[in-house]
Amino acid sequence: METVNILIEALPYIKKFHQKKILIKYGGHAMIDEGAMESTARDTVLLKYVGMEPIVVHGGGPEISRAMAKIGKEPEFIEGLRITDKETMDIVKMVLVGKINTEIVSKICLHGGKGVGLSGKDSRLIEATKKAPHMIVNGTTGEEKMVDLGLVGEIKSINPSIVDVLTDKDYIPIISPIGVDNEGEALNLNADTVAGDIASKIDAEKLIILTDVPGILEDPNDPDSIIRKINIGEIGDLIKNGTITEGMLPKTMTCIKAIEDGVSSAHIIDGRIKHSLLLEIFTKKGIGTMIKS
Repeated sequence: METVNILIEALPYIKKFHQKKILIKYGGHAMIDEGAMESTARDTVLLKYVGMEPIVVHGGGPEISRAMAKIGKEPEFIEGLRITDKETMDIVKMVLVGKINTEIVSKICLHGGKGVGLSGKDSRLIEATKKAPHMIVNGTTGEEKMVDLGLVGEIKSINPSIVDVLTDKDYIPIISPIGVDNEGEALNLNADTVAGDIASKIDAEKLIILTDVPGILEDPNDPDSIIRKINIGEIGDLIKNGTITEGMLPKTMTCIKAIEDGVSSAHIIDGRIKHSLLLEIFTKKGIGTMIKS
């Protein structure tokens, strides 16, 4: 009987989101744990079979760092941004496009989905420009220094026609966060930013970011203090008082921008919990933090 009740609770959401695009950003545990990736891929296929149109964007920072370590190259970061020289960019492409993307496509297909791998270079999906040199300040001496981040980009435009063609034909696009500049050069992009910008450009109903925390917490040290629903107008105070900080801040800002650009709702959920994707979409309570306008 419990199973029947679960199905009945899910029905209104299945109807509401039928033929709606759902942008899912795979990250955190859902990327590095084999079982979690398998479960997330299966749940993504389920969304497709109940009539939704899932699109996946994935990251891969830890895998890139591990690949660099294998060849004795030390990763360098400035304020969370990876300094990306040509050798590092080759590793980024190898890991994101050649390994992680193909693994997700394989798992999507294994569970009956029609997965297709893309990067931002395909059909110039993500046009980008190289980030300008970055100013850093020495916390001890106060000395200012300009640092060139290398082949790190920021998004100039999203050209979603290839995504629309694929979803119209019942494919599930899986997108690596690599952009292309005017000269055809590949640029390393932030996966959360890519997910948010694509979500708004394709008129997604939802942006769902899978991460390794329960959601936005009133007390960062108490996982039970999760804020289930919040409006973007309330977020400013949480940033000012330090409730939203560090790794949660850029994810939250990505959600705000996506909503301001037309996405109906954004969700930050815990990818460590099995079937968190389904619990967030198909239940009244949800499992993470839902952000709305």
